[in-house]
Amino acid sequence: MKKTAIILGATGLTGSILLEKLINDDRYERIKLFSRKKIEGLPKKVQQFIGNILELENFSANFKANEVFCCIGTTAKKTPNKETYKRIDFGIPVTAAKLSKLNNIPTFIVVSAMGANTKSNVFYNKTKGEMEQAVFQQNILNTYILRPSIIGGDRKESRPLEKIGLVIFKIIQPLFIGKLNQYKIIEAEDIAQAMLNLANSKTSKEKIITSDKIKKL
Repeated sequence: MKKTAIILGATGLTGSILLEKLINDDRYERIKLFSRKKIEGLPKKVQQFIGNILELENFSANFKANEVFCCIGTTAKKTPNKETYKRIDFGIPVTAAKLSKLNNIPTFIVVSAMGANTKSNVFYNKTKGEMEQAVFQQNILNTYILRPSIIGGDRKESRPLEKIGLVIFKIIQPLFIGKLNQYKIIEAEDIAQAMLNLANSKTSKEKIITSDKIKKL
């Protein structure tokens, strides 16, 4: 039986790659996108729900699928206000997990970040850690949290300083061996493929997937 998938964050780097993969995957007959802006030129198998996803609970009646892929995330530069930042990076994934539980969706996969920790003194890491904890508390059967390190790939927006940093980081990567493997740059392509593989195999015994293991998946 063919499946329906939900994507949150389909306009972002990882989410857009995942969307393309799902469109080309015959196992999926419908893809539902929840976002504040419509994406033009998508095939009929993609159904878009446009609105304020900071109030995702308003979409409850349409939030039904076999799998949910949550690729939502912002940055301190884009969202300097900490309250708004938390509404995005914590509020949206957790509300999505609650709706998944409410609507009996058995698979929930979310992108978090390396360093996520509820006890961290770093606001970004603490927020991600709290999000992970709240997602797990929903007790969704197949819950997977991916913790990528620095994400590589071609972004739509211009980030010149970030691009320079990525080049430098790639030069020193050969020095990252053993436990340092998890700090290597991970391509958004690999993250999207790992999410798709997890959803269709559900064989990973680990619920938190670190960056080095994302590549293996």
